[in-house]
Amino acid sequence: MNEAPYKIVVGLEVHVQLSTQTKLFCGCSTRFGAPPNTQVCPVCLGHPGSLPVLNHRAVELAIRTGLALNCRIAEVTKWDRKNYFYPDLPKGYQISQFDQPICGEGFLDLTDPDHPGETLRVRLIRAHLEEDAGKSMHDEVAGRADSRIDLNRTGTPLLEIVSYPDIGSPAAAKAYLTELRLLLMYLGVSDCNMQEGSLRADANVNLHLQHQGKKVATPIVEVKNLNSFRAVERAVQYEAQRQYELWQETHQTIHDAPKQTRGWDDAAGHTKPQREKEESADYRYFPDPDLVPLHVTPAMLENQKKALGELPSAARLRLETQLGLKAYDADVIVAQGRGLVDYFDATVAAGADPKRCSSWIQQDVMRTLKEQEISIDQFPITAQRLGQLLVAIQHGQIDNARGRTVFQYLMQHDQTIDQAMSSLGIQQVDSGQLESLCRQLLAENPKVVEDVRGGNAKGLGSLVGAAKKKNPNVDPKLVRELCQQLIEAM
Repeated sequence: MNEAPYKIVVGLEVHVQLSTQTKLFCGCSTRFGAPPNTQVCPVCLGHPGSLPVLNHRAVELAIRTGLALNCRIAEVTKWDRKNYFYPDLPKGYQISQFDQPICGEGFLDLTDPDHPGETLRVRLIRAHLEEDAGKSMHDEVAGRADSRIDLNRTGTPLLEIVSYPDIGSPAAAKAYLTELRLLLMYLGVSDCNMQEGSLRADANVNLHLQHQGKKVATPIVEVKNLNSFRAVERAVQYEAQRQYELWQETHQTIHDAPKQTRGWDDAAGHTKPQREKEESADYRYFPDPDLVPLHVTPAMLENQKKALGELPSAARLRLETQLGLKAYDADVIVAQGRGLVDYFDATVAAGADPKRCSSWIQQDVMRTLKEQEISIDQFPITAQRLGQLLVAIQHGQIDNARGRTVFQYLMQHDQTIDQAMSSLGIQQVDSGQLESLCRQLLAENPKVVEDVRGGNAKGLGSLVGAAKKKNPNVDPKLVRELCQQLIEAM
């Protein structure tokens, strides 16, 4: 396969809405879905004389995130006013952080989708706190073409995580966002619901090419309106191809073009120009006179280090090295969130074999969660009870098929494993009963015995089927093994 005649260079800006009950500088609720303009006050509306008061919970969550992202946490951070004039920004400025962000440089490691088995390290420039703007709602469907402003979101605490341009493909952009979202959810700092705007990403895309023996770069384009990770992947792919085609047409003159902001149209599958991209000077940053600098104490850092818990990368490594799962299986379980990892651990702690447990969780538990649209916290079978069921299978009390019958029964009935088996008429077959049954089957099927002795073991399957008809509680594997042994001993 021929390599592309250019190198894609992508940096991502991710805005994460922090899980606080109130806004960053006032006591208004951050609850999603309230009627428009019902969660506002003089502070977030910027009325004269109102003063902001910092939400320390947002600071704690920002520090926790920075620690997990290997960032340098500032000892002193301050607040700045970012000035711009949009209808959904009532104050005419946004309280943000400019030259002293709360989290400095860091990095996030992930599996490189373009080079399987290798690690991609995406370096981070910074992660800073800021307040959100409101929401403009444009009515283009009904034909009135009017716009309305909902300021409920104004002042909601955001953490903006800015990466270096270390991402070199659409697939890598999607993988980075997927790993970042998983990390944030493990930390409990955000629900990362893109449909509700809790996680938003902008992509800065340009190309590096060779021209007349020199490396040249196309102007950076910031792509907005990316409402899913798949949209990010598609937008980066489209924008790279668009910039390359434009470069082929213009060559030299493209270097003089200004940086641009373009919007992604997911239905049409292309980007559309919106405006020239602003530089930091255009925002006329200056320190906010109403907010004092914040000093991050060692005690604040220590508290958040304790709150980190096991992160996704550590969980994958533990499941692989300590519990013997394959990398793929460990990744599937970890990717479902900390709740499922805890459920898996508790099931193993109840005595279940880790590999068998992994198989059942992926096949039966996860399928049920998806079908019933519930979370693991709502799953009716406790981890301890599933562990007891798997132990019963491991010890030969029941086979896998009967075990799944018990599993389905427990989904509807709050009983112990023994009670469920009794209710279903499932009884363990002792070795004497099993041997007697197998001898009876061999006596009734001399042709099968002759075939097996002649090297054709296919007939054992019919013996297993006959055994299940006579006694549904027998283990098919044990029937096959014992019949084979009895035939060999003849």
